[in-house]
Amino acid sequence: MIEMEINDNSFLRQFETKVDGHLAKIEYSSQERKVFLTKLVIPEEITQEGFKESFIKGVLNEIQERNLRVVPTSPHIAGFLRKNRQYKEMLPVGIRI
Repeated sequence: MIEMEINDNSFLRQFETKVDGHLAKIEYSSQERKVFLTKLVIPEEITQEGFKESFIKGVLNEIQERNLRVVPTSPHIAGFLRKNRQYKEMLPVGIRI
């Protein structure tokens, strides 16, 4: 996993990290102990192999530490959760991907 510092910018409702001066972000909304991950934005200048997966893992770990549930509405994040079943317990009851 690539080392990165992930910040929760609650004002803009996005998790973000900077790589070589470029900002990657996952936009979210939250409601009733659930975090809806709505959009993944990675600038094309960030070309590191495995960056997207590491960024998503970092955000999911951050949410998991807060003992919250995650609802992936972004196709990229939903696809990641499909491939990485260890995060399945983070989904709210009744949500399947």
